[in-house]
Amino acid sequence: MTASSDASSVAPRSGPSAPVGPPPRRSGRPYGEWLLAAGLLLPNLVLLVIFTYRPLVDNFRLSFTDWNIAAPVAHYIGFENYKTWWHDPNSHEVLRNTLIFTVCAVGISMVLGLALAILLDQKLRGRNLVRSAIFAPFVISGAAVGIAFQFVFDPNFGMLRDLFHRIGIQVPDFYQRPGWALVMVTTTYVWKNLGYTFVIYLAALQGRRADLDEAAEIDGASAWRRFHKVLLPQLRPTTFFLSITVLLNSVQVFDIINVETRGGPQGYGTTTLVYQVYRETFVNSKAGYGATIATIMFVILLIITVIQVRVMDRGMHRD
Repeated sequence: MTASSDASSVAPRSGPSAPVGPPPRRSGRPYGEWLLAAGLLLPNLVLLVIFTYRPLVDNFRLSFTDWNIAAPVAHYIGFENYKTWWHDPNSHEVLRNTLIFTVCAVGISMVLGLALAILLDQKLRGRNLVRSAIFAPFVISGAAVGIAFQFVFDPNFGMLRDLFHRIGIQVPDFYQRPGWALVMVTTTYVWKNLGYTFVIYLAALQGRRADLDEAAEIDGASAWRRFHKVLLPQLRPTTFFLSITVLLNSVQVFDIINVETRGGPQGYGTTTLVYQVYRETFVNSKAGYGATIATIMFVILLIITVIQVRVMDRGMHRD
């Protein structure tokens, strides 16, 4: 009885042994990594503050002033610029032009870019040459493209006039009718920037999972079901990225509009928000009013971008 109790009292403990000696010192490596990250990020942050955030704050401040761009002093007038813009009938036309141009430019660019990417992802003879030809206009100056397309749409000696004349159709006057002028500007922009969406979609197609396509084909899925149920879900992040970048780029188009129509015809026929900022600031010398329009454009783009991000997040979580 005594022996058993003595044996149980000296039985070894289970689990890890108690630490012996002083606690280990923390390595100084994390602090070095923080210093390296700060050294790499600080120059970029400084440039962002100087050339992006500070002008943004200054623009918002100037939107509450009445300032001739050549005057040394800006007079504070509160929300008068915003009230003027809201009650100006031309503002509604500018918003409509911006909406039509942006929706058409984004939609057509993405649809055509995806179609061309799917086509030229196949093993075709001379596809590298065609890929280069599609992407080449993207690196050309917008002003140069606008000048070149004047020889395409000119109703007197343009290329379209000759083509329409041969089939017995009268070419519309793109420079006198606002609707056709907007079509001309949109077509020019899509032709120039189609290479961007094409290259991004082509890269996404080349990185997709081929085994999913093969499995769907073995299961007997039609070409449309393979496209809709297999390919498009894999391209969803790319589509989301392009929808934001193409939208932001299209809203900021200035050079093509300035070269081809100068915001006309008939006053504001092809004037978008960004061109109205230029017109009010540098043509009409109303820098405060121009800053107001720029602020409104920034708020609209911010709201649209937030909505796009929310929709994309819900789609990703649903999947």
